Amino acid sequence: MTLHDDAVLVLKSYEDQEELRQAYLDHLQTHPDGTWKACHSGHITASALVIDPERGRVLLTLHKKLRMWLQMGGHCEPDDATLAEAALREGTEESGIPGLTLLSGGPVRLDRHHTPCAWHFDVQYAALAPAGAVEAISDESLDLRWFAYDEVADVADASVVRLMEATRARL
Repeated sequence: MTLHDDAVLVLKSYEDQEELRQAYLDHLQTHPDGTWKACHSGHITASALVIDPERGRVLLTLHKKLRMWLQMGGHCEPDDATLAEAALREGTEESGIPGLTLLSGGPVRLDRHHTPCAWHFDVQYAALAPAGAVEAISDESLDLRWFAYDEVADVADASVVRLMEATRARL
C-alpha cells in the first residue's frame, strides 16, 4: 500500500468536516502525487499537537519560516508508510520528545491553508507526551514552549485553537 492509498483510506474513514474531507479526497483523486511536496497545486501534510493532559498543556513550536506558534508537522517523506507515521515522525522530530503516542481514533481535524510553497491539506493528529517529557528544539523552530490550554488562544491562530479543543474533546 502506498502513502497515497493510506491517505485515501484514512480520509474515507474520517467522519467529520464532510465538505473539507471531500475536497481532500477530490484532490487525491486528481493528483496521484498529492501526498508529496512536489505537487505544486497542493499536497497532503501531517501534523501532531503534542499534549500533556496530566499538566493541562500543549507544546507549540515557533515556526522558523512562518514565525507563528503552531503544532508540530510538515511534509510527508518517502519513508512514511502512513499518515499516522508521518504525523508521529514530525511530532517527534520537532518536539525532540521520544516516546510520543498518537491519540487513538485517527485524525482529530483537517485544516487546509495556503503556505509559501503551496496549499497544505493538513491531516491533524494529537500526540500524547510521556510522563516527564523534556522537549528539545529542532532546526525548524525558533522556539519551543509549553502553553496551558487557556493560553493557546493568546499566542496561536484559530486553527491551532480548534485543534486543541477537538483534541481535548476526544481525551
